[in-house]
Amino acid sequence: MLKEFREFALRGNVMDMAVGIIIGAAFSTIVNSLVNDILMPPFGWLLGGVDFENFYLTINAGTPAGPYLSLADAQTAGAVTINYGLFINTIISFLIVAIAMFLLIRSINRLQASEDEEEPAAEPTTKNCPFCFTDIPIQATRCPHCTSQLA
Repeated sequence: MLKEFREFALRGNVMDMAVGIIIGAAFSTIVNSLVNDILMPPFGWLLGGVDFENFYLTINAGTPAGPYLSLADAQTAGAVTINYGLFINTIISFLIVAIAMFLLIRSINRLQASEDEEEPAAEPTTKNCPFCFTDIPIQATRCPHCTSQLA
């Protein structure tokens, strides 16, 4: 059983998938930093100094009871909250990843299409005999299989 697992784990497509997952995890930290550290502060500033991370609804107050100045204060007090500001940040992160993946796949598809266009179609080297339907060289004037005279 260990040998079968080793063969499965060392297959090329499994290793490619593992590398993709690791790269994806690293990419998600970059995107989260982009959203939280670069995009959201100016966006919040444009909306009058709003910090989306502190958008939350208190369902059940903690000890001591609210109001709380920030989400961190509410969580420290043990309050039960709905963190819709963090959800907005997550949606923005997802949209950035989706746009980046779209642009990446679109550019890869364009590269593959340009490679396909550059390669001319190969000239045929054989043709079918109209009498016995076997493949024969394109320059043949007589079929070597049925000896029919070709035009």
